[in-house]
Amino acid sequence: MADCASTTEGASQETAPDRGSLLRRAQAAFAIPLVFLGLGLYRAWIEIVFVGTFVSFPSATVTVRDFFDWTMVATAIACTLLARRIGPFFNKRAPFVLGGVALTVSTVLMFASCWVPTLASWSGYVAAVVGGFGIALMILVWSELYGCLNPLRVALYYSASIVVGALVLYVYRGFMLPWLFVMTTLLPAVSLVAARRGFSLLPPPERPATTWTQFSVPWKAVLFMAAYAFGYGLMEGGMYVGSFGPHSAPGAVCVAALVFLGVAFRGGRFDFSLIYRFALPLTVIALFLVPVFGHVPGQAANFCMAAAYTAQSILIMLICANICYRYGVSAVWLFGIERGVRQVFMWLGRVMADGVESFEAFDAMGDVAVSVLAVVAVVFATMLLLSERDLSSRWGANFLAGGTDSADMIRKQELADRCTEIARTYKLSAREEEVLLLLAQHKTVGIIERELLIANGTAKAHVRHIYQKLDIHTRQELFDLLGIDQREAASQD
Repeated sequence: MADCASTTEGASQETAPDRGSLLRRAQAAFAIPLVFLGLGLYRAWIEIVFVGTFVSFPSATVTVRDFFDWTMVATAIACTLLARRIGPFFNKRAPFVLGGVALTVSTVLMFASCWVPTLASWSGYVAAVVGGFGIALMILVWSELYGCLNPLRVALYYSASIVVGALVLYVYRGFMLPWLFVMTTLLPAVSLVAARRGFSLLPPPERPATTWTQFSVPWKAVLFMAAYAFGYGLMEGGMYVGSFGPHSAPGAVCVAALVFLGVAFRGGRFDFSLIYRFALPLTVIALFLVPVFGHVPGQAANFCMAAAYTAQSILIMLICANICYRYGVSAVWLFGIERGVRQVFMWLGRVMADGVESFEAFDAMGDVAVSVLAVVAVVFATMLLLSERDLSSRWGANFLAGGTDSADMIRKQELADRCTEIARTYKLSAREEEVLLLLAQHKTVGIIERELLIANGTAKAHVRHIYQKLDIHTRQELFDLLGIDQREAASQD
């Protein structure tokens, strides 16, 4: 192991990186494989065809939107219940083909009502059911892909995809209707092809596990997202009256861009807790200060709510993807639960907002009461989030007996738990714990640098710090401490 002087030098490199290391980190971050940005394309499709659309579809009604949402919920729940039988999706053609065909048919039916208005009486409902089914499959496919990535890459790629989706929407606004139809029809197919290509870029050991890990629901994370979805639903009706929809709103784009730049330039030193600490006051402003005091214009309130909800969407993607990444949990199962709960609570928020508005007896006090209720829910959910140490937590979930079909998967789960235990015992930082897990997975220093988007030499400094805190000198001593069999280590190094 390096001496104390070299260790101190490595620490200073991490805490105060020079301009060259920042530049190299930014270059690595901006070199995103384009296929991973295909997630933004399905977000653009949702806004154009069903949510906050800038196209005046004769078949687009509130009831059609509800059909779309509830079909998405039903499909997500069905996939959750059948996850052990139908998952994973990456090595099967059916989810890609069914999802692509369903979204294409849905697009055709919605645009057809523009040219043949007599179709509007039924085409919207068919399009909503078919589209809700297809978009649920699309979301689960992309969730499965992101569940194979480490948290830094998830944050980087997902935030960049949000910005890309908004840019696509800005460009599409300039198309005449026939061209808009053609280009919108292409979005689902291109997105699914990108996802398929993304899976092929992953090394085989990093692709979704084909074995089954039985995991209880991470209820803290799900409840956290449900509270924010409810608050978003309360304001959703007034957020689409302007020029932007939910996926192109300035608040959503600004937050996504800030997270991307933070990860790109800070790398492993980026503090993910800033996401929810930034989102909570924005939510309070949007839901409480506006209806109570009326000092903030509606556009500002919408900006705050869109920004807060986007921040929480990024965070919930990080949490759920990291559970899949660390423990081999089925992304189809976990994200099916999360997406279903999210849509249900968003719908409940819309229903409550509409109900309060329809009863004149409530007057302004009704809006205030509903807003206070939403704020209490959001604050409570955020306090639950603060009770967890970091992204490596299980968020209220545990493994269940008899929950895996593979000894290798059991070993992976035990190893992740052991790394977390050692990190807490020896007071490793969150970044050192991530490096420790990668070392335990027999990753080389070069691979660790690429996966964590850190500058050349920084991973070596982390390794030195870990060795110093654990009072060990070699990789074999680390394996012994973690309980990794010597033959196993030799076969995988």
